[in-house]
Amino acid sequence: MWQLYSTHRDTGSPIKLGLDLQGGMHLVLEVDDSLGTLTPEARAAGIDQAEQVLRTRIDEFGVEEPLIQKSGAERLIVELAGISDPERARDIIQQAAFLEFKLVEVAALSEQQLARVDRAIVTSIGVDSLRALGRDVAGPTGDLAEVLFGGAEAGDSLASDSTAVADSAETAVQAEEAPNLRPFSSLLRIGGDAPGTYLVAEEDVETARMFLSMDAVQNALPRNLSLQWGNDRESQAARNYRRLFTLVDEAFMTGEYLEDAQAQRDPQFNQAIVNFQFNRAGGRLFSRFTGANVGEYLAIVLDGEVMSAPVIRDRIGASGQIEMTGAPIEEARDLALVLRAGALTTPLRIMEERTVGPSLGQDSIEQGEVAGIIGLVLVLVIMIGYYRMAGFLSIIALSVYLLLVMGGMAGMGATLTLPGIAGLILSVGMAVDANVLIFERIREELAAGRATRTAVDEGFGHALSAIVDANVTTLITALILFQFGTGPVRGFAVTLSIGIIASFFSAIYVTRTFFLLYLQGRKASDPISI
Repeated sequence: MWQLYSTHRDTGSPIKLGLDLQGGMHLVLEVDDSLGTLTPEARAAGIDQAEQVLRTRIDEFGVEEPLIQKSGAERLIVELAGISDPERARDIIQQAAFLEFKLVEVAALSEQQLARVDRAIVTSIGVDSLRALGRDVAGPTGDLAEVLFGGAEAGDSLASDSTAVADSAETAVQAEEAPNLRPFSSLLRIGGDAPGTYLVAEEDVETARMFLSMDAVQNALPRNLSLQWGNDRESQAARNYRRLFTLVDEAFMTGEYLEDAQAQRDPQFNQAIVNFQFNRAGGRLFSRFTGANVGEYLAIVLDGEVMSAPVIRDRIGASGQIEMTGAPIEEARDLALVLRAGALTTPLRIMEERTVGPSLGQDSIEQGEVAGIIGLVLVLVIMIGYYRMAGFLSIIALSVYLLLVMGGMAGMGATLTLPGIAGLILSVGMAVDANVLIFERIREELAAGRATRTAVDEGFGHALSAIVDANVTTLITALILFQFGTGPVRGFAVTLSIGIIASFFSAIYVTRTFFLLYLQGRKASDPISI
């Protein structure tokens, strides 16, 4: 009773409810190996690491009693009961949170390097495919800087050139103008006050991403440089742009040295920021590198996107800051959370997702209550109608049994699920079955002419072996279900196991105690109602 009261006081319910009863989220995750490059051992190792990282993240997220367990060697099941923001939880689970620190190459790419990238795209895709994409844009006759620094006028000029090229004969385009096409560089504008960056119009970002994902383009870039997108959108001259950074490809430092991360608001600009702290080794490395690169731009890269790229004014010690321009404080808190929990070494993809709303969970509870009440009423009527006073005593013992089960679940912190309700009702039937065995043996002893008290003692004694056999075999089955089952199956096994133990105790001890109280003051020759 005390366990039920304390659990109700802490959670608002006498027993913790599972995903299917209070609503929530069910996810099946696996390592994202779309390229097929990982071995089964690598995928299994990725799931093991993801299990530890996600457990830390979800614990900090504040979900009560989450279920995180492996299903086989390469899948992970995550159940978050009572979650109110599934989209936010999904982002926290899937975010890799791989933090890198790279230098910005302020010289950006030369005209020759950009021309090499353009030629690689033309060679890989072909003029016809570029025309279908609307990117058969001919390069300028003069310097490429006219395109990079040009605004809308340059874009209109290029569009006119594109139309002229499209109207030409196909053979002429392929033979004469293909070497001069600028499908990628025509998307770029020099990034203004941020050296080493370009601006790409928002409507062209997907096309630029497609070009950058090509192996030929990656091979055409200088070996020590990479192009990576900025995290936020920028507005200039009534147009939206995304910034593309030219970075030194090798990160001088990663988030493995991170010791702490906390979200807060910048008191000066009132924008969300994440302050992070390195451990001692990371602090020495960061201090040494920043001291040697004063005046350079340092890019803070999270999951392949540049969060910010401040200039290094002086040597920096063991702490730093990520600016979350325009982001809400909740997003900054989530970023700090995943940084503290650590990065996922391999990305995860969602194979299955189910979301149960609170109203559906309440419907399940009500249906379970109706089923339980109907079952108990039928048991009560049959037991009292057939065994009379003895049946009434068994019903009182059954009430004690239900209190034992509920208190046991509350004390163990077990979660009640919809299959768990089925297990509970099944264990009620087993508790009644034990009483039926006892009463029938007592009837046999009375029919053999034994005294009432002797018949009761012999009945309980002779029925004990059959009750033990039935309960032990069912308990073994429940334990096997718990060991090898997942989700709902384990919920069923938990309630069934607790119910079996409670039913054995109530049948052997509670019912016997009530019988002895019933026999007090009666003569040995007096008949009993059974």
